[in-house]
Amino acid sequence: MIKENKEQVEKEILYTMTDKPEMRITIILALQHILAAFAGIIAVPLVVSAAIGLNVQETSAMVAASIFVAGITTIIQSRGIGSIGARVPGMMGTDFTFASPAISVGSRFGVAGIVGATIVGALVEVLLSRFVKPLMKFFPPLITGTVVSLIGITLLPVSMDWAAGGVGSSDYGSLENISIAIVIMLFTLLLNHFGKGMWKTASVFIGMIFGYVLCVLLGKVDLSAVGKASWISLPSIFKYGVSFDLSAILSFIPAYIVSLIGTVGIIMAIGEAAQAKISSNRAANGVLADGVGSLLAGVFGAGPNTAFSQNVGLITLTKVASTRVMIVAGIILTALGIFPKLSALISIMPQPVLGGVGVIMFGLVAAQGIKTLSQIKIGDRELLIISVAFALGIGVTVRPELLSSLPTAAQMVLSSGISTGTLAALILNIILKDNSK
Repeated sequence: MIKENKEQVEKEILYTMTDKPEMRITIILALQHILAAFAGIIAVPLVVSAAIGLNVQETSAMVAASIFVAGITTIIQSRGIGSIGARVPGMMGTDFTFASPAISVGSRFGVAGIVGATIVGALVEVLLSRFVKPLMKFFPPLITGTVVSLIGITLLPVSMDWAAGGVGSSDYGSLENISIAIVIMLFTLLLNHFGKGMWKTASVFIGMIFGYVLCVLLGKVDLSAVGKASWISLPSIFKYGVSFDLSAILSFIPAYIVSLIGTVGIIMAIGEAAQAKISSNRAANGVLADGVGSLLAGVFGAGPNTAFSQNVGLITLTKVASTRVMIVAGIILTALGIFPKLSALISIMPQPVLGGVGVIMFGLVAAQGIKTLSQIKIGDRELLIISVAFALGIGVTVRPELLSSLPTAAQMVLSSGISTGTLAALILNIILKDNSK
């Protein structure tokens, strides 16, 4: 029976977590993950820098540091160092959860205040990671399936914005942008379904390269940013200094709690996509990697690090769950943080290109969660838990203004549809007793 199960997994997964594809294949698959996550990695430092009034040089330094630290933390999360890291193919980076507190603190205390709050908050998350293990008993398949579905569903609006041209763009929702996204989506779908070998495995990467070239031909790519970027930018330690203020630190703590909840959910989602059992120890070690990565981020002047959910869909679509691929992705990211011209070349990728592949990837994450839920017995109790978690998680995602009257700390915790839905599912699972047992 064990042998049959192993063979079944091998049929459904092209490369398992422990498999090591040859290097040329690994590099292509690693670039695929980077292209899928890069916009998210650089978005937060760009938004924060603009909001607190940093100049071009300071903004570039913060973006480069964010890419550099994202690479290091991705390596730590995927490869593991002792008890640090879940040893799953997890892409790391700065999430928008931290944008609001960073802007608030940066406006009052400058980058030094952000650095201090990031470091202390990271130490708090390191401490909290040791309490994840006893909490994992509250994550049966009912909860994991709900959380995984929520990750995909709450990301779908992001892919819609990408397909439309990006929030704030002058041509948002134009026929050209939407047409490009649809063409790339269809191209990627057909390639993944009918392609063989690398054409199928690297379908997202090939789809994005195809879309990039198409946009260049259509005159939608401005290469001036690449020309202005410097060739080398070595990250500096405490470049802006560091200051510790209690109010600044307290404003970051709720964001770290959201990060912890999200990371646990994403690690479980990676396990679902890779068809691998994630133990409580691995989940706790994954949160510990979050904390350590955020500590490094503070030292180098970048934003706190957390697990990226965008890449889970890639694992589901390509059937590639190899940690070696993500380790190489981390190495490449680290290099991109040192060579800004290369990172600029990726950062100018038109948003509709990401939208075309994002719709597929995020939809697949949602479907993976539904698949998990379909394998359990669902009665009235289970339907109530799933429906309320979905309703609240999706609700705060599409109507965030609903939370505007709540205290700031509560807004931070509940502003993420993933954290709101997860908390709802966890609480209801405890309150609504299972009378069938």
